[in-house]
Amino acid sequence: MSPRPQPGREFVLTLSCPDQAGIVHAVTTFLVRHSGNILESQQFDDRLQNRFFMRVHFDVSDPAVSLEELRTGFGPVSEAYGIRWRLQDASTPTRTLIMVSKFGHCLNDLLFRRSTGALNIEIPAIVSNHREFEPLARTYGIPFHHIPVTKETKAEAEARLLGLVEELDVDLVVLARYMQILSDDLCKQLDGRAINIHHSFLPSFKGARPYVQAHQRGVKLVGATAHYVTPDLDEGPIIEQDVVRVDHSRTPDELVALGRDVEAQALSRAVKWHSENRVLINGHCTVVLR
Repeated sequence: MSPRPQPGREFVLTLSCPDQAGIVHAVTTFLVRHSGNILESQQFDDRLQNRFFMRVHFDVSDPAVSLEELRTGFGPVSEAYGIRWRLQDASTPTRTLIMVSKFGHCLNDLLFRRSTGALNIEIPAIVSNHREFEPLARTYGIPFHHIPVTKETKAEAEARLLGLVEELDVDLVVLARYMQILSDDLCKQLDGRAINIHHSFLPSFKGARPYVQAHQRGVKLVGATAHYVTPDLDEGPIIEQDVVRVDHSRTPDELVALGRDVEAQALSRAVKWHSENRVLINGHCTVVLR
């Protein structure tokens, strides 16, 4: 595991803009003027859309240079090239609210990875429409909020959720097998900062027992997809996908177990990359600069 970034000394700049000559030179010149030293850099030129994407992880040797000064200094560069950008302290953990229903494999995986330092996130709250995982949240010392959802109370439940997001200054919402469909309005309010995980049998095998249907059809791959949440159900920009090969010898229960492992792994990678500012949205797709 690589060492954690030093607070106040390491920063991450991500940007996208129309592709044009001089962008990399302008960024590196900005860094030199602010005593910056590049630790890691990735870029992608989308020639089909004529857009340029870049992520730079750098440190600053001058102790007098602050995050605010860096942001102010990059302003003229962004205006000159029409850049959409973010500049953040690399050590700052992403404040992540996790939502779950009755399947806890993804939740448990995220909590464990956070406890070992594998994910640079803070978890100020766990929200669920059931109480099954309240004891687990208590074990990790994380506040648990039971927000039941019915057809009649859906609007009220979503209002409570948004209240928590604002009150706790949440950066990211993770639907770790949260089995409720979010309203279009809530999806729009969480645009670009909510990640969902689902099995990759969709849309072929819909309903409550997709793995049974998959077994009956003799699938050869079990997979999972982590994506940003949008009003189009399970069709948001994809961040990560993973699969495992299976054959006729697998029972439906074994497919379920394999599927849960793949879901947990794909979701944890998506959360990690998002929290490290490696994911940039490019229309209906993502650019993941690893």
